[in-house]
Amino acid sequence: MRSPEAYEYPNSPYFAEYLNFGPEEDLMDLLETQQTSLLHICQNLTKGQENFVYAAKKWSIQQLIGHLTDSERIFAYRALAISRGERQALPGFDENDYLIHAQYESQTFSDILTQYQHVRQATISLIKSFSPTQANQLGNANGHSVSVRALCWMIAGHEKHHLKIINERYLPHFL
Repeated sequence: MRSPEAYEYPNSPYFAEYLNFGPEEDLMDLLETQQTSLLHICQNLTKGQENFVYAAKKWSIQQLIGHLTDSERIFAYRALAISRGERQALPGFDENDYLIHAQYESQTFSDILTQYQHVRQATISLIKSFSPTQANQLGNANGHSVSVRALCWMIAGHEKHHLKIINERYLPHFL
């Protein structure tokens, strides 16, 4: 699936932040590579590092993986709904409220990683199912016009953003 054009997410700096990819990049490869990278990082953490917080009012790695999973579910749902012709505006969400109510800190890290893996595989299957017509479909999410294709790429862009944060702000504390 080719990366989206600007008309597929007009006037949305929020969306554009997660769509910074080159035309040669392949979405399926990115999603698989990201999953491998994230799981490698997580599987190499020592006990307790998943709960590390690098600054006050920041999330632990465990919470961050939960956030990635919740966000991917939401982006994938938006893509599904728009691909199926949904004309209703799809709501935004407050990631901090979601995190509070998810209670990821009370779940095992292993269970959260399993959820992440299942969601990623479901997302990949969903994206592969979209026809070119469905991928081009426009709808409204979080108050902005957006295409199914743009939403699919946002999943990779959102994870790219958080992988960078993990590598720059968490992992240096573990060396």
